[in-house]
Amino acid sequence: MEPFVAALDQGTTSSRAILFNRAGEIVARAQHPFRQIYPQPGWVEHDPLDIWETEKRALAQAVDAAHIDPKSIAAIGVTNQRETTILWDRKTGQPVYNAVVWQCRRTAGICDELKARGVGDAVAEKTGLLIDAYFSGTKIKWILDNVPGVRARAERGELLCGTVDSWLIWNLTGGKVHVTDYSNASRTMLFNIHTLEWDEDLCRELGIPMGLLPRPVGNSQRYGTVAEGIPGLEDLAGISICGSAGDQPAALFGQGCFQPGQVKNTYGTGCFTLMNLGGVPVRSNAGLVSSVAWNLNGKTTYALEGSVFNAGSAIQWLRDELGLIANAPECDRLAESVPDSGGVLVVPAFTGLGAPYWDMYARGAVLGLTRGATKAHLCRAVLDSIAFQVCDLMHAMATDAGRPLTGLRVDGGASVSDILLQIQADILRLPVDRPAQVETTAFGAAALAGLSAGVWTNLDQLSALRRSQHVFRPQRDEAVCRAELRRWSRAVDRAKGWIEPEL
Repeated sequence: MEPFVAALDQGTTSSRAILFNRAGEIVARAQHPFRQIYPQPGWVEHDPLDIWETEKRALAQAVDAAHIDPKSIAAIGVTNQRETTILWDRKTGQPVYNAVVWQCRRTAGICDELKARGVGDAVAEKTGLLIDAYFSGTKIKWILDNVPGVRARAERGELLCGTVDSWLIWNLTGGKVHVTDYSNASRTMLFNIHTLEWDEDLCRELGIPMGLLPRPVGNSQRYGTVAEGIPGLEDLAGISICGSAGDQPAALFGQGCFQPGQVKNTYGTGCFTLMNLGGVPVRSNAGLVSSVAWNLNGKTTYALEGSVFNAGSAIQWLRDELGLIANAPECDRLAESVPDSGGVLVVPAFTGLGAPYWDMYARGAVLGLTRGATKAHLCRAVLDSIAFQVCDLMHAMATDAGRPLTGLRVDGGASVSDILLQIQADILRLPVDRPAQVETTAFGAAALAGLSAGVWTNLDQLSALRRSQHVFRPQRDEAVCRAELRRWSRAVDRAKGWIEPEL
């Protein structure tokens, strides 16, 4: 019987499930969007029960659509939106509050207090991160401090917490397994990436009881099995859950970036650029962060990472808030109808700026408008802004890693855009390689699970599965591109510090 591997790909706006065969081909998939909750400007939440129900439904539908014997599924892998934080009752499984999403900026004030107390150096040294509202630690603290009764319940040992990987694995195993993989743990601002353990001092600094936290585990090992009697998943009971990684390291793995110096970028709601560092993390001097990419057979691989908070979400803004386009392909068509942005620049800092700028108080800006500016120019400027941000990240990476860049492997929803990837190649002056299999995040989770289950036996087998669909090479004049980057830098300066810190 041919083995299959299922990947749960739980993202910021939808929950998906994809089944892969041994050749790395998609056999079936299903996807369900879920509600986005914006209680206040800059706040973003999800209902954890929506996350679980949509992911469970997607898995059941993907298995049904594949027309296979469910027992031929050798393993399940999990990948997830990182940093998003959930607290729940360890007995009932009921969340105590909505999930606080990675995009949420409500804890900026807590971060300012930590910086003022001089905690920044310890955070950077131990966790590889910078103090920012992006990461999970301050989100846990906020829920403990602001939801009535929650801190007392946590101190009595009644609650558990975790990122979305923990939440899904806990539910899949019927509440028997409370773990988080090293890649997700290393995005909490509470995890020592050198010792691979929770840091007691940082937990104490944030007032987080360590009994809340899941057990950190490797990325390719058996965590548990699907429990009996989960509605809709009855036929999957007993199947091993044995791979897990946050969405970005999963994509790095799925892209076959197994050698130090290889770089990938995922164009999703945000943009996430990762470089394989090998077995030694780098302390960044350019506003980037180091995290665990994966741990296989006790060997840790680190990644240098930069995160753009708003990329595909800027295209959604054109569609949903401004009503300038009906869908993403229309954005491409309009952008292709003009030779450039006509001098228009968009800085999509809707929820602040991530690496390498790190300004929690930046906000979005549109600059360079003239009476001749059209919606086509605005669409082109939004695509430009995505490419500019990735370019800034990669230049920072080259500086930190002390090695030249040779190319960029890409994936994610917006990577289907030919014009975006051509702009990216022009701005970077490097080849941009789009794979034939663009579902690299899900495949990364499947590959980690499949390695543990014996579907694949080594990284060479996985590398051989990757194929390039198209390689984009620089075409536009280099001097023109450099001038555009200079204007972009000035625009970013104008967007910084737009709102004042809360006192």
